[in-house]
Amino acid sequence: MLGGGTDKTVARQSRPGPRAAPNPAHLASRGGKYAPAMELNGAAAIVSGGASGLGEATVRGLAAAGCRVLVADLSEDQGSAVADAVGGTFVRTDVVDEHSVQAAVDAAAAGRPLRVAVSCAGIGWAARTVGRDGSPHDLAAYRKVIDVNLIGTFNLMRIAAAAIAKTPPADSDGLRGVIINTSSVAGLEGQTGQVAYSASKGGIIGMTVPAARDLAAIGIRVNTICPGIIDTPIYDSPIYGSGPAREEFKAKLTAPVVFPKRMGTAAEFAHLVRALIENDYMNAEVVRFDGGIRFQPK
Repeated sequence: MLGGGTDKTVARQSRPGPRAAPNPAHLASRGGKYAPAMELNGAAAIVSGGASGLGEATVRGLAAAGCRVLVADLSEDQGSAVADAVGGTFVRTDVVDEHSVQAAVDAAAAGRPLRVAVSCAGIGWAARTVGRDGSPHDLAAYRKVIDVNLIGTFNLMRIAAAAIAKTPPADSDGLRGVIINTSSVAGLEGQTGQVAYSASKGGIIGMTVPAARDLAAIGIRVNTICPGIIDTPIYDSPIYGSGPAREEFKAKLTAPVVFPKRMGTAAEFAHLVRALIENDYMNAEVVRFDGGIRFQPK
């Protein structure tokens, strides 16, 4: 289990040794036998897209749990500011570039065991397969969305997993680390004009189970979060209006939300990330984080 406390890396032992205080959940489920805790405190983590929005909240949440977090992002000013605020490290990172991601992962793993990789980097795009003027969807734009959202997520996952595999097991289950990928509700029920975005996010969903099966051999769990309507800085953009007009726009977005009747927050997303990391039995899961919303066609 991952949680607060001092960092301890515990391999399988042939004879009894000192153990941490029992975790009641482990005791209940394992008949008195439990895996010593793999602690977040003192471990290393890498978060792509960590300079703002969901990624920034994740960086702050993991740092609060004691992780040394590497912020991997293209935005140098914002990324450096976030890293400085949490005592972490910033590395300018292009998630679609193999060498860029490798350098970021190497920096994250320097000096401490890399246990966590979270992919939050992504871009949006809106265009119909055939536009109102009869023109087909721009192929270069489609490729760009797939490159950043899907291939970028896979790129960090594969390189981070290889680094995590080099660390000793952190508990008696053989757990070495956890990977959390960020998809979207649009990956399950995309709306009109989201064909590129939905394809990219659907691909992340499709990777979840086979990636978890692949990485089970080296003790890595993989889970995916599908956020719905989350209140991030993107909605502060002038394209969404200002003042009452912006609030009216947000109210329209949240109308289909079942409960609570509002946007989700980045802090709530970060809370879910930590919960998925800390629960040892959560693996190969795609988790909706959306207040019960079901997207309509438009």
